[in-house]
Amino acid sequence: MAQKNIRNFSIIAHIDHGKSTLADRLIQECGAVSTRELGAQMMDTMDIEKERGITIKAQSVRLTYVKDGELYILNLIDTPGHVDFSYEVSRSLASSEGALLVVDASQGVEAQTIANVYIALDNDLELIPVINKIDLPAADPDRVKEEIEHTIGLDCSDAIEVSAKTGVGIKELLDKIVDKIPAPNGDENAPTKAIIYDSWFDNYLGALALVRVYDGSIKKAQEIYVMGTGKKHEVLNLMYPHPLSLQKTNEIKTGEVGIVVLGLKNIGDVKVGDTITDNKNKTKEPVPGFEEIKSFVFAGIYPIETDKFEDLRDALNKLKLNDASISYEPETSVALGFGFRVGFLGLLHMEVVKERLEREFGLDLIATAPTVTYKVKKTDGETIEIQNPSELPPVNEIDKILEPFVKATILTPTEFLGNIITLVNSKRGVQTKMDYLSEDRVLLEYEIPMNEIVMDFYDKLKSATKGYASFDYEPIGYKEGDLVKLDVRVAGEVVDALSIIVPRQNATSRGREFVKAMKEIVPRQLFEVAIQASIGNKIIARETVKSMGKNVTAKCYGGDITRKRKLLEKQKAGKKRMKAIGKVQLPQEAFLTVLKLD
Repeated sequence: MAQKNIRNFSIIAHIDHGKSTLADRLIQECGAVSTRELGAQMMDTMDIEKERGITIKAQSVRLTYVKDGELYILNLIDTPGHVDFSYEVSRSLASSEGALLVVDASQGVEAQTIANVYIALDNDLELIPVINKIDLPAADPDRVKEEIEHTIGLDCSDAIEVSAKTGVGIKELLDKIVDKIPAPNGDENAPTKAIIYDSWFDNYLGALALVRVYDGSIKKAQEIYVMGTGKKHEVLNLMYPHPLSLQKTNEIKTGEVGIVVLGLKNIGDVKVGDTITDNKNKTKEPVPGFEEIKSFVFAGIYPIETDKFEDLRDALNKLKLNDASISYEPETSVALGFGFRVGFLGLLHMEVVKERLEREFGLDLIATAPTVTYKVKKTDGETIEIQNPSELPPVNEIDKILEPFVKATILTPTEFLGNIITLVNSKRGVQTKMDYLSEDRVLLEYEIPMNEIVMDFYDKLKSATKGYASFDYEPIGYKEGDLVKLDVRVAGEVVDALSIIVPRQNATSRGREFVKAMKEIVPRQLFEVAIQASIGNKIIARETVKSMGKNVTAKCYGGDITRKRKLLEKQKAGKKRMKAIGKVQLPQEAFLTVLKLD
């Protein structure tokens, strides 16, 4: 295939604006899959994706399309829309020349639409605006076009109107892709230069790398050199991505997208963002512009059965290849035993990873409360980073604590403006911008501490706006905060897995709520159990779980009261002894209580 007839493009949009359905229609129109074989969301391969109706992994597919008697190759990369998977979007866009900007004809521009457009513009991509869902009764394409022009500044005079559900406008869209998106640049005679923009693990073939070739080509049996790891490998097989089954090939040429099989069992040898070149004739410069992923949210993940620690390590190793954005290191907890401190991109990402570990690897896991990375300036001048409240130094050694802040973009109908301002103010947010996009839609920008949005901010925002508001955020650095560590003590012992870092002004109310919720969960023992919230050694709240009383006087039928008193005193002395040696087993729900705190 001539290089001028190749088109590499992505689909970007807010969550639930119809990206995956549009991808299905494009696959169908190009004849890659027969109508009998076509299923819903062909490119969403995971059960979780189908159940939740979201895309988690960016997927690629190679399509052939004939226009004016000439054959074209279209490499389509479907991307996730949720804020937590924006890293997948950036990887996909770095490997494309153009992007379809899909906007729902009834909902209009949303927060994630804007965020993804900026990533696309950073990569100098050709953007084609696509107004989807024009078959809906509430569709208003003209209003949406005006909104795109006002918010993004993109000319929408020739925007394509489609319905991915019914297939209207799909042929016109394919013609536009061929006409507007440029063919890939690259020198086919230069040394091999290709970027790994995705990878996953196959039980039979080992580690697979999805690559985009910029210069030269990759051939079967070629000895390649991976620049990041400094290792050389032989190419065992090459394939093109296809919706149903991978298609084998002997060469992936300049501008093409394909899968490289290196037969690697060590999953650390194929890193996303690495550059592949020829071992004998190396390229001088690696492919630029690939950022290292940074985790925003950290949580402890522990196996419920303590002997499954090694199984959890193997599962994380395999998942890391499929999802390059997770990071992890071993940690121990007095309450939970051995586990891992895992870094995620956000709360949905954490949910999905935990669910995948449980489903795909058959593990029973418990996750602690998510936290962010804090910077602590000590009195001796040293600055340390902590991801776990238990790592916080003693109070007398802390000079100040710096917490990460994010710039949050919220788009909402005007009727919910009051609810949102109340919610964000309660989360210590500071407004930096308010822009009316139209009479009934407002764009708000806030600076909010990251710690305030990792728990349940997104859920509360949806509740306050009946699901109509959209939300996106990006990190903007660290600021000083008046923060303290809130500990929970059960029967006098600090449960390290339940410690959280909170603003000093909210500490007392959070402590009260915490112990009240814990009282309902901690099972009753044969002795009284005190549940306390403390800051350092100062107790700020307490609840007591009453003991289970065995009726020791049941065998006394009448008689002198002193007989009953003697039995009760004996029981009382026994309970005192038990209290001294008692160890309370906490149920799994106790560790989730912290997630549900208001």
